[in-house]
Amino acid sequence: MNQINITFNDGKKRSFNQGVTVLDIIKSTFPNSYLEAVAVVSNGQYFDLSTKILNDTEIQVLSYNDPDGLQIFWHSSSHILAYAVKSLYPDAKLGIGPAISNGFYYDFQFKNPLSSEDLIQIEKKMQEIVKADRLFTREELHKDEAISIFKERKEDFKIELIQDIEGEMVTVYKNNGFLDLCRGPHVPSTGYIRYFKLLSIAGSYWRGDERNAVLQRIYGIAFPSKKTLSKHLLDLEEAKKRDHRKLGKELDLFSFQPEGPGFPFWHPNGSILYNEIMNYMRVTLQKHGYEEIRTPLILNEALWHQSGHWDNYKENMYFTNIDEQPYAVKPMNCPGGLLVYKNTPHSYKEFPIRTSEMGVVHRHEKSGVLHGLFRVRQFTQDDAHIFCTPEQMEDEIIGCINLVEEVYHNFGFVAFQVELSTRPAKSIGSDDMWQRAEKTLNNALSKKKIDFQVNHGEGAFYGPKIDYHVKDSLGRMWQCGTIQLDFSMPERFELEYIGPDNDKHRPVMIHRAILGSVERFIGILIEHYGGAFPLWLAPVQCIFLPISEKHHKYAENLFKQTIEQGIRCKLDNRNEKIGYKIREAEVKKIPYMFIIGDKELESQSVSVRKRKEGDLGTQSLDQFLEFIKNQIQRRA
Repeated sequence: MNQINITFNDGKKRSFNQGVTVLDIIKSTFPNSYLEAVAVVSNGQYFDLSTKILNDTEIQVLSYNDPDGLQIFWHSSSHILAYAVKSLYPDAKLGIGPAISNGFYYDFQFKNPLSSEDLIQIEKKMQEIVKADRLFTREELHKDEAISIFKERKEDFKIELIQDIEGEMVTVYKNNGFLDLCRGPHVPSTGYIRYFKLLSIAGSYWRGDERNAVLQRIYGIAFPSKKTLSKHLLDLEEAKKRDHRKLGKELDLFSFQPEGPGFPFWHPNGSILYNEIMNYMRVTLQKHGYEEIRTPLILNEALWHQSGHWDNYKENMYFTNIDEQPYAVKPMNCPGGLLVYKNTPHSYKEFPIRTSEMGVVHRHEKSGVLHGLFRVRQFTQDDAHIFCTPEQMEDEIIGCINLVEEVYHNFGFVAFQVELSTRPAKSIGSDDMWQRAEKTLNNALSKKKIDFQVNHGEGAFYGPKIDYHVKDSLGRMWQCGTIQLDFSMPERFELEYIGPDNDKHRPVMIHRAILGSVERFIGILIEHYGGAFPLWLAPVQCIFLPISEKHHKYAENLFKQTIEQGIRCKLDNRNEKIGYKIREAEVKKIPYMFIIGDKELESQSVSVRKRKEGDLGTQSLDQFLEFIKNQIQRRA
């Protein structure tokens, strides 16, 4: 039998008989860890462990400890879910069942809608399927044959998917009598998915379009060990407690009203939080050489044709007519910033020009995807547009990177991941522009010695970008900041500057946002801190709690002194027991409480309690206010 050579990603090489399966290769090479393997990658393609190898090749073994391997593990879990549902509800129609960033889901159309109580029965059926250890078997079919099979099974959604697939062949996977359309790969058998939990059921639309059929989406999670699953479920319970929508209501920060779905209403406490963030950003940007501008909310349609948004973003925009002329509500701030630049002649001696705009934008999001502050139709972007010469652009990118890291650290985010997103299929600008822009971003990240992942084809339509994902206190990742290099917009708007040769030149434009959507960033902050904000961000920084009516006058005097020193405080003069007042202040997550009773009145002092830590002892109010002001100034 002919021999073939297998090269592993660690450089190890071994010879095997031609036609050997991937699983046999892994068993032979990694006898102590082969059970962790879920698939392999070879020449950029993913393969099942049952695949037979016929030629010399390089392979990378994926385990469920690898991000890609875990996605395959979750995707296989979604197929077991579908298998279970079809066993219990034969008339259910299959939608799609992908792995997502935190587990998996599968969409179904049921004759009679399911409730969350039905998930228990589905889980039991999944456990039976796992215990039976059914093989995942891959088959390649001609599209006509696949359509015939799924037509017989009355799987209308699968037929639509097959018709949209390019080429003549499609792949399906079988588990015993269950069959599903899928590219794969999958784990070898259902027995690999031992520890799982169905989490919730929600409504969805076929292909995410509200004009299409209404489906039900079942969410789940799975892990290779019981311990990991248990920890994840505990984290989910903690996340529910920290849900920004729940805390937003409890702390009276914001609300959403039926009169404006997707448009947040900021309450007094939320407005304080919002303004503190904006004030911090303005001071920080000024320190880094930015000048702030403001541009209109509504601009005429011609501008959006010129910017390229009309062709690339029209479906996300709102429109109106003014004086019988078409206008659009801005979804982005960039075109306005370009007009500000173009209004005045510029020389290279002014460069770099750094303009910032805390600009309110509107985007038409479908009602089904609205989600608290995380997905809204109106939000503020902390935009900046930097205009510079080609020689300055790398230094300016590095300056943006430094600024992003400084801001995140001050908000309490110490860990983040960085991605470089390259040219998408739908884009504007020349090949040369894109190559130069991508190389500049790559060089800047390399000079800063930042590890980053390349996201091929995920850039903005006008340029490549660096994206930042911050890690919160529960270990979840959130995409926030972006730095985008743009040669195209200056070309489209014919921006110019006079160079040292007295000729006209085209500037380079950098788009930069750190928080991204301020609304979304506040939602992330609420969940990161569980509503217990650091002192400088807390809407109420301290509260005076007199024990009885005879302590009211002294408490009122201290309250006035504190307000005059610029500290946000409250006075609770209600006729309630002090224990009740303390508990309520803890629930409202107020950082400091000043208890005032006979002892404090006599010594002209306050008894200080700190949120979660308890009694700090009796102190002079002036002395403690100096401490608080120092903490606020340092943003401790």
